[in-house]
Amino acid sequence: MGVNLLRVLVRRRYRIVLLLRKSSNTSEISNIASFKRYDVELTDLKAMLDTEKVDIILHCSTNYGRKDVNPVSILEANLILPLKLLQYGAERNVACFINTDTVLDKRVSQYSLSKSQFKEWLRLYSKTIKCINVALEHFYGPFDDETKFVTYIIHSIMRRVDHIDLTQGEQKRDFIYIDDVASAFDCIINHHCDDLHGVGFIHYDVGTGRTIKIRDFAALVKEIARNSRTQLNYGALPYRENEVMDSHVDIKELKKLGWKAVVSLEEGIKKTMAIEEASGLQ
Repeated sequence: MGVNLLRVLVRRRYRIVLLLRKSSNTSEISNIASFKRYDVELTDLKAMLDTEKVDIILHCSTNYGRKDVNPVSILEANLILPLKLLQYGAERNVACFINTDTVLDKRVSQYSLSKSQFKEWLRLYSKTIKCINVALEHFYGPFDDETKFVTYIIHSIMRRVDHIDLTQGEQKRDFIYIDDVASAFDCIINHHCDDLHGVGFIHYDVGTGRTIKIRDFAALVKEIARNSRTQLNYGALPYRENEVMDSHVDIKELKKLGWKAVVSLEEGIKKTMAIEEASGLQ
């Protein structure tokens, strides 16, 4: 998501300061000009904020906790780092902190728990700094993390693997294309840039407002790819504990700002496949 959002903000001519980790994949931003970058692991964050005179902090880095990641690593990315930025920003009169959240229930995973915990800190700090919480539905697009469900399904079907093991797939999800997510952030930033005064907690949900069963999503990807080879093994996996069976978001507050999702699910899947095929997906 970060790369798409960066491109939008560069086009808007914001002055951008980017915090990156050594492990960050920067190949997709190497051709994007007009921003300054710091290594977050080597940078004195307090000094950086003093030097750069930041108006808005936008936190969108995330550790999803997959591949048997240590819970401490999840907390460092999703709780400790943003909390440091929030604290230092509040101390230096940064006008606004925008956080990227998830719509997942905190009981679903360590990732969703860490996100929920940081949201509580946002509420606490909202007495001294404007805090905007942006909860995302299941977003997808080209070159996303393959440990994410949507990307895993799309890539597996594009590669025409023999089979994919799934749950019964009755969970309903709202899948939103990455360009629509980036435009939502752009809309939020543009709206609140008009008034960088005041404090408080503001929440936005981001989704299309339309849901589809996971089993139907996987079948749609297979149909678009014209893949008759891959077997979708529904019921091969159990549902997660505390699984959300029907995910709904309330996007009326975002609509009040004039935003709406414009990319249909079918169009988004086709765009994702076309771009990744052109890049030589293996």
